[in-house]
Amino acid sequence: RSNRSLNGEWVQITNNTRRAINLDGWTLSDRDHHTYRFHHYRLAGRATVRVHTGIGRDVRTDLYQDRRAYVWNNDTDTATLRNQRGRTVDSISWGHRHR
Repeated sequence: RSNRSLNGEWVQITNNTRRAINLDGWTLSDRDHHTYRFHHYRLAGRATVRVHTGIGRDVRTDLYQDRRAYVWNNDTDTATLRNQRGRTVDSISWGHRHR
């Protein structure tokens, strides 16, 4: 579980509008409620940011959760982006649950 491997796990968020969006207070979480909170970050219009799991220095195109363990399950999980009011802005799921 090297930091390099942890940072190979990321979620990409794209702003499809022309206006910058202030993501301060927004959250990104998985199905198990591991939550990353954005602090003082504006996503420019038509821009993309990758939110990496591991430790790193935040820059405009890459943010880091500074975790020491993996968050996203390979087989099945859901990434949910919520605004500062807790309303779901977007979510994506992959895989399927076995019953």
